[in-house]
Amino acid sequence: MKNKFPAPLVIVFVLIVVAAMLTWFLPGGQYVEGTFQPADSRPQTWQVFTAFYNGFVRQAGIIVFILCVGAAFWVINATRAIDSGIRSFLDSAARLERFPLLRRIGVNNLVIASVMVLFSLFGAVFGMSEETIAFTALVVPLALSMGYDSITGVCMVYVAAHVGFAGAFMNPFTVGIAQDLSDLPIFSGMGYRLVCWALLTAGTIVFVLRYAHKVKRDPKASPIWEEDASRKVAHEAGVDLLAEYPAEGAKTTWTAWMAFFLVLAALTAFSVSSPSTMIALGAWKLKIPGLLPALTFLYAAGGLKILTGKDKQENPARLVRHFVLFAVLFLLVGVLGYNWYINEIAGLFLALGILSGMAAGYRANTIAQQLTEGARDILGAALIVGLAAGIVEILEQGRIMDRILFAMAGGLESVGRTGSLQVMYLIQTAINMLIPSASAKAAMTMPIMAPFSDLVGVSRQATVLAFQFGDGFTNMITPISGVLMAVLGVARIPYTRWARWVWRFILGLIVTGALLLLPTLFIWK
Repeated sequence: MKNKFPAPLVIVFVLIVVAAMLTWFLPGGQYVEGTFQPADSRPQTWQVFTAFYNGFVRQAGIIVFILCVGAAFWVINATRAIDSGIRSFLDSAARLERFPLLRRIGVNNLVIASVMVLFSLFGAVFGMSEETIAFTALVVPLALSMGYDSITGVCMVYVAAHVGFAGAFMNPFTVGIAQDLSDLPIFSGMGYRLVCWALLTAGTIVFVLRYAHKVKRDPKASPIWEEDASRKVAHEAGVDLLAEYPAEGAKTTWTAWMAFFLVLAALTAFSVSSPSTMIALGAWKLKIPGLLPALTFLYAAGGLKILTGKDKQENPARLVRHFVLFAVLFLLVGVLGYNWYINEIAGLFLALGILSGMAAGYRANTIAQQLTEGARDILGAALIVGLAAGIVEILEQGRIMDRILFAMAGGLESVGRTGSLQVMYLIQTAINMLIPSASAKAAMTMPIMAPFSDLVGVSRQATVLAFQFGDGFTNMITPISGVLMAVLGVARIPYTRWARWVWRFILGLIVTGALLLLPTLFIWK
C-alpha cells in the first residue's frame, strides 16, 4: 500500500507540536505600547492537547459560521436547483447556433466564455469548490461534443471557479474569514477586488479560448487526445448525460407558498423600518431612497410569477434559485448598508437553507436531516479552523509570537514594503501546496500576518489579498487537493499530464498576482 500524504488535521497538529517545541528554544518577548520588550518564555508541554479546545473557543464565531454556510448549501444542492439552472443555461446557449451572426462570431466561444464567467462568479461569491466535481461530469462531454478536449471542459468549470475563488470579492470562506481574523470590516475593499476578479477571469478566458482553438484545429495537440478519442463521446452522449440531471423538485406545495410569504413579510417589515439605505464603499457613500422597498417589490413579483407558473415540476427549483439570487442581493445591501457582520451573514445563510428546503417541499424532519448532513460534511474544515487556532494559542501562551513577528519584521526591513508584501504572498503560496484548505490557512496565518503587516507598513487589506492569491492559484496543481484529484478522476485526466500542461498557466497566475498586489501599496494605506 502506497504511503499517503498526511491529512490536514495531522499536519496542523504536527505544527502545534513544533510550535510547542519552539517555546523551549526561542527567547520570549512582548510588544508593549508598540515597542518590543524581551520577556521570559513559557515552555509549553501538555498544552498541545488543550490548544484544540482553546482554539475552538478563540474561533467559535467563525466555526459556527462555517457550519451554517455548509449546512445551508447542502440543502440547496439537495434540491438540484443549481444543477437544473446550469443545465438550462447550457441548453439555451446551444440554441444560439440558429442565429447567423452569432454563428459567425462563434457560438462555441460564447458558450465557453459564458460558462466560465458563471462559474468564476460562483467561486468569487460562494466559494464554489467541491461542487465543481459534479459539474465537471456535466460539462466535459459538452466540451467534447463541441470538438474540444477534456482539459477544456475542466477549465470551463473547475479552473474558472478556482480563479474566481482566488480573486474573490465576496467569498465568505476566504475574504470573509481572513478579514474577520484581521479585524477588518467584512467584505471591505471590494472595489479593487472586483477589478482583480475581472482581470483574472478575462485573462483565464483568453488563455482557455486560445488553447481550445488550438485543440479544435489539431486534436493531437491535446495532451490527452488518445484518451478522449478512445472514449468515443459524440454529441448524443453529451445530451444523454445532460438528461441525468433533471430538476428533482416536486409539484409546488403549500410549504413553498409559506416560504415565499414568510420572506415577503420580513422584507416588508424591513422596508417600512428602513425606507432609505446608506451604501458605503470605503470613503464613498451614497444614500439610496427606496432601495429595500424596490428589492422587496422585485422579490414579490418574481416569486409570484414562479409560483403561478405552468411548469409545476420546475417551479420549486426556480423558487430556490430566486431565494439564492435575493439572498446575494440582500447580503450586499446588508454588508454595505447596515454593517452586517459574520453573525448576520450566518443567519442569512441558515434561513436560506431552511427556505430552500421548504420551497422544494421537504418536510421539517427532512430539512433538519439535510442541515445536519451539511454541517457534518463541512465539520472537517471547522475542526481544522479550531485546531489551527491552537497554533496561535501555543505561540502566544509561550510568549514567542511577538518574538517571531519582531524577527520577521527585522529580517524584512531591508526589502521594504513591496518586498515584505511579496514575501508574505510567496509564504501563503508555499503553505497552500501543503494545506489547500482556505479556512485552515486563514486561521493559521492571518493572526500572524495581519499584525506583521502593521509592523512593516503594509495595509491589512493588501495582506488579505496576498492570502487570497496565495491560497487560490496553487489549488489547481497541488496533488494534496482532494477536489482537484476528484475532478481529474471524473474527467479521466492523469494527474501527471495535467500538471505538465497547467504549470505554465499557474506560474502566469502567480506572477499576475504579484503584479496585482503592487497597486495595493498605494490604494490601501
